[in-house]
Amino acid sequence: MRHNVYGKKLGRNKNERTALFKSLVRSLFSYGTIETSESKAKAVKGLVDKIINLAKNKSTQHLLQSYLVNRDLQQRLIKEIAPKLSDRISGYTTMLRIGTRAGDRSTMVRVSLIHNEQLKPIEKKELRIKNRESSEKIVRTEVKKTVSEKKGRTGQSVRKTHVTKKRTSRLSKTK
Repeated sequence: MRHNVYGKKLGRNKNERTALFKSLVRSLFSYGTIETSESKAKAVKGLVDKIINLAKNKSTQHLLQSYLVNRDLQQRLIKEIAPKLSDRISGYTTMLRIGTRAGDRSTMVRVSLIHNEQLKPIEKKELRIKNRESSEKIVRTEVKKTVSEKKGRTGQSVRKTHVTKKRTSRLSKTK
């Protein structure tokens, strides 16, 4: 019997569930609204309330790093989202049913933050690695060669890494 057992398992083990919840929370805070199944939305709603309450209190803001790894997202939550929701105690999200998914007929909902009208998506940045010997940043990108350019008789594709160097000052901050 499951008397007083809190939470849904969603057909996943603990690590998969934790990763799913962190991903949904990250997407919700970066875009302001997401579309997901109703059961996932109900399962993540309490976590979103908990994270926003941590961001509203100055003494508990350091605990956000366990839920949000991205510092830009943490700062956005503290400076943009939490002040708009300071007059509320809980209930920071709304769920609107938008229909059923064609594949498995599960109910889909649109989860959005209250007062998210002016939120713009956070842009993804390039992967930058700082060279330790000098003050140069190295930007790495992988390019897949076409079949005509590759050498060899096997049908496998060859990956080549291009390294470009950009000069920056030592005083610039890297994340």
